[in-house]
Amino acid sequence: MATNLRKTHPMIKIINNSFIDLPSPSNISAWWNFGSLLGICLILQIITGIFLAMHYSPNISLAFSSVAHITRDVQYGWLIRNMHANGASIFFMCIYLHIGRGLYYGSYLYKETWNTGILLLLLVMATAFVGYVLPWGQMSFWGATVITNLLSAIPYIGNTLVQWI
Repeated sequence: MATNLRKTHPMIKIINNSFIDLPSPSNISAWWNFGSLLGICLILQIITGIFLAMHYSPNISLAFSSVAHITRDVQYGWLIRNMHANGASIFFMCIYLHIGRGLYYGSYLYKETWNTGILLLLLVMATAFVGYVLPWGQMSFWGATVITNLLSAIPYIGNTLVQWI
């Protein structure tokens, strides 16, 4: 009877224990990957955002010129800008799929964990709002108008909330 090389060879055994014979439950599915994907997307957003901020000018008369500078003159600036824009969309898709997995598996029954997730979702949405509105002169007025109009639909406190923001 031949011994299994995958379980006896010292180097292959490390790879086997890391990738093949994982100490995870057998009923785990692809739905559980979205938390890790969120971390990767967040790191991508932070890194590309820092690189974009190095070349961005908040002056209203130079705002569009700085975007053209990033796209044309910065090495791989077009790629950094597209990764940042599309990474935000992927980030929110992963968030919604992560929430969907939590709803499907009944994670809302763990109230403290679920409420922490809701708080994190609200913080992420507030950060995205600030990141979208902050760049002066680049769609910021349009973004602020659309998002604050959504807030004005809240009964009783909507108008006050819009004026506060």
